[in-house]
Amino acid sequence: MRFDRVAILDWSAAKGPKRGKDSIWLAVADSAGVVTENIPTRLFAERRLTDLIAQSVSHGKRLLIGADFAFGFPMGFAARLTGQASALSVWDWLSARITDTAQNTSNYRDVAALMNARFDGSGPFWGNTARLDVPGLPRLKPPLPPGLVPHRTCDMVARESGAHPKTVWQLAGAGAVGAQVLTGLPVLNRLRQQFPGHLSVWPFEAPQSLVVLAEVYPSLLHAQVRHALLSSPEVADQVQVRLLSQALFRHASQGSLHRMMSADVDAATSSEEGWLLAAGRSADLAGPWPEQAMAAPA
Repeated sequence: MRFDRVAILDWSAAKGPKRGKDSIWLAVADSAGVVTENIPTRLFAERRLTDLIAQSVSHGKRLLIGADFAFGFPMGFAARLTGQASALSVWDWLSARITDTAQNTSNYRDVAALMNARFDGSGPFWGNTARLDVPGLPRLKPPLPPGLVPHRTCDMVARESGAHPKTVWQLAGAGAVGAQVLTGLPVLNRLRQQFPGHLSVWPFEAPQSLVVLAEVYPSLLHAQVRHALLSSPEVADQVQVRLLSQALFRHASQGSLHRMMSADVDAATSSEEGWLLAAGRSADLAGPWPEQAMAAPA
């Protein structure tokens, strides 16, 4: 489970090109150090990821890409939506319906309403800060349809480490993550299709390919991030991707990354809900933290 580079992606569902806080950040760590980039649009980010993957494949180098949004939904959702209890079936379903423009304008709210129509009641998706109503997408939180729960198993495990992942059903409001999921999964799915045989998605597929995609949650390093921000001019998103890329690259170099990828969960749950890399193992993830890693690169 060794990698030559680790890239961490902090995603954004913002409308319109954006930089700085709550925009897209990418950090790439390797033996030479770590570089962070602030990417203004989702289309630009997809091109950057494509270049990273193509470079790794052409040079035969292993690359781990960690994306900061959910790779799956709570149990019961995938089968109701696609007829298959598989997270990757939802990736395919969303890819066929989600659109995005070069100016960061997505139809994810309309697609969320379309998914809501597959379930009883008004949910599960909710939240809309746009001026216009979206028929079928409630602005306020409705009761969940029968059989669905707010959080995945790995989200609950991460909470035991002091993190607080939000529900994927919430699309807008403080800390909402659902919009990132709906806009991000089609991008990752296109990368899968573009690099068949060279790219796998953990934990749905064995992580033996040159390039591996995994779901990450930078807030697992919340204590280290808070400490770094005391003396860093960086925004929090930038610090998070930088520190997590460094931490995972250190484990990848030392041969201890396999511990971050072990999950005590049944195969049916992981194949439908996915799993957070290092969920329940935040102490192992941080480990002894070199003080120099806290400081922003010169």
